[in-house]
Amino acid sequence: MTAQPRLSIGLPVYNGEEYLAESLDALLGQTYEDFELVVSDNASTDGTEDICRKYAAQDARIRYIRLLRNVGATPNHNYVFTQCRGELFKWASHDDLYARDLLRRCVEALDERPDVILAHADQAVIDGDGQVKVPYEYTLATGSPHAPERFRSMLFEPGGDDFYGVIRADALRRVRPMDSYHHADRTFVAEIALHGRFHQVPELLYFRRDHPTRAERANPSKRSRCVNLDPRRAGPLHPTPRLLAEYVWGFTSAIRRAPLSPADRRECYRHLATWMTSRVRPGAGERVEDRAPVDPAKLTVCVDALVAGRDGRRA
Repeated sequence: MTAQPRLSIGLPVYNGEEYLAESLDALLGQTYEDFELVVSDNASTDGTEDICRKYAAQDARIRYIRLLRNVGATPNHNYVFTQCRGELFKWASHDDLYARDLLRRCVEALDERPDVILAHADQAVIDGDGQVKVPYEYTLATGSPHAPERFRSMLFEPGGDDFYGVIRADALRRVRPMDSYHHADRTFVAEIALHGRFHQVPELLYFRRDHPTRAERANPSKRSRCVNLDPRRAGPLHPTPRLLAEYVWGFTSAIRRAPLSPADRRECYRHLATWMTSRVRPGAGERVEDRAPVDPAKLTVCVDALVAGRDGRRA
């Protein structure tokens, strides 16, 4: 790693001991090595701290920060970005897996395409044992040069995980920090897309883990999910009316803030109005891991062969 790493990886975590070491191995085993890994521990009460300190002692690229109290998932995600130094940035999840070439291919995509502000790769959902549940074909039009088309696609098409792409840090600083209402990540990524196009690397390099203790599974109600995102949302107001208002306002304010021409801004507002007044077709907007499982044998790749550190070795 250079004195000023080109890429920063921000890994917010709370009580992630079950899968954390596996994810750290996958990140540290990347073929692209010019990065820092900043881990922000949200006052975990399990073995997360011990795991992080052990890895930080072994690899100088890791910087471990332990918060004094649990500030909530969203403030921790926003905080870890402020602690990073690279010109490129990526959020990482403590329970996901990453193929060895993920970072290299995403950085190459950004270098080859100066107008692209976010690069990600094809993904599959895996279970707690690392077995593929749902391979996913990316269909969003985020690569379009036309901002309203990118926005329309993100409103009406099933969402991917662009949030976990490699992003130009200066572009990320131009958007409002992520809010903490339910599905605020969707309005957040939609605002990023209004600032520039994305590129999806057509290789299966990212593995999103679905398991019973994942935040969305462990917090099935809107209220519990909102409190997990930010404890300050534990008030008496029922979250659904607030959610609907904040969700719509999130898209509206994103359009208002984005660097759009008057014509493009009007087109985005029209797409939003259509989305608000029409019934979204079944399945639109669902997360990949919420779909019905498929036969993993249909995949032509092996997760073990792509991901570093599955057998405990550093690649």
